[in-house]
Amino acid sequence: MAHMVIVGGGVAGGTAAKALRDEGFDDRITLVAGEPHPPYQRPPLSKGYLAGSEGTDAVYLRPADWYADRGIRLLTGLSATSIDPSAHAIELEDGTRLDYDAVLLATGATPRMIPLEGHDLPGVVTLRRLEDSDDLADRLRDGGRRLVVIGGGWIGMEVAATARGFGNEVAIIERDAVPLAAALGPEMGEVFGALHREHGVDLRTSAGIERIVGDHAAEGVLVDGELLPADLVLVGVGAAPNTALAEAAGLDILNGVLTDSALRTSAPDVFAAGDVANPYHPVIQRHLRSEHWANALKSGKVVARSMLGQPASFDEIPYFYTDQYDLSMELSGYAPLMADAEIVVRGDVATREFIAFWTDDGRVVAGMNVNAGNVNKKVQALIRSGERIDRDRLRDPGTPLESLLS
Repeated sequence: MAHMVIVGGGVAGGTAAKALRDEGFDDRITLVAGEPHPPYQRPPLSKGYLAGSEGTDAVYLRPADWYADRGIRLLTGLSATSIDPSAHAIELEDGTRLDYDAVLLATGATPRMIPLEGHDLPGVVTLRRLEDSDDLADRLRDGGRRLVVIGGGWIGMEVAATARGFGNEVAIIERDAVPLAAALGPEMGEVFGALHREHGVDLRTSAGIERIVGDHAAEGVLVDGELLPADLVLVGVGAAPNTALAEAAGLDILNGVLTDSALRTSAPDVFAAGDVANPYHPVIQRHLRSEHWANALKSGKVVARSMLGQPASFDEIPYFYTDQYDLSMELSGYAPLMADAEIVVRGDVATREFIAFWTDDGRVVAGMNVNAGNVNKKVQALIRSGERIDRDRLRDPGTPLESLLS
């Protein structure tokens, strides 16, 4: 009887388990979730779940009994410690050995911690796991606290918005001149910078962080010689793919576990998906790792087909969304192509109701809609078409997006 093993209890792993059953695989599936929960998704942890507007039903992909009902063996609170591709076997931390016909590595990523003095003080936290969000909510929900966020990225700015909604004082410390500039460029990054300043956030850019201050717990952050008082310090400076298991097994590693477009690694019958994978993208013809929810969801479906020996290619357009204060945003596109692209705006940036298109030689390579309604599928159609589009028509709100395609 064939045995599929999935290592990782996030969106990619949980989605792959369901997809295997949906594709007709009725033999053994074991899902090894390192955390003491059934597979869950992380976007609500810095959004609705943290704010208290959503419960665990918005976090868990499916109830725990769903897996048992479908004959999927779910092992929670248990990590894999080694994989032997030549023997087609995995060993777990309790000594259990699992033989497999195919194995999926969906081990995700871990928040980076900057090497600052004081980084290990109580009160210095990161946000990745369900318990992290619970802890943040417990500390912030009653308001009146002082939160310093190190890093002006998506996680930090979403938590900052939620913390302000609870009535806390918030400062964001960002080393670049504009927050989110690495992801969006300075023009679009400033949209979010201005948004936070308008909501009372002390946003410090081009800032030099010297150390985290405190005797027995974090009491503040020293920034350019000034002490910013803090009851809590959130470090949000990105995440590193969890490649240790793959590295020890001799798999090819480069900014994640390298795979082909079918999400096959360099070892036979070993696959990777989600945050840990760095797959070859057939559209832009380069490897492209993405840490966003949609990537994990869609790659989980593709890798299931690949594990079953079916034709499969992960060619999705990367997608991300965020909600901060009264701003809702969706972004689709290829990050490596955005850096040198020209931005064409349809709508009004000042009122934060617009669509921004990143164009390269007239071709749309990315698009971001801000409070602009349900247009993401149309934006993705423009990207996928690869057609050159007249800039004046692209920026004209009176020209339907679907009419831009020949």
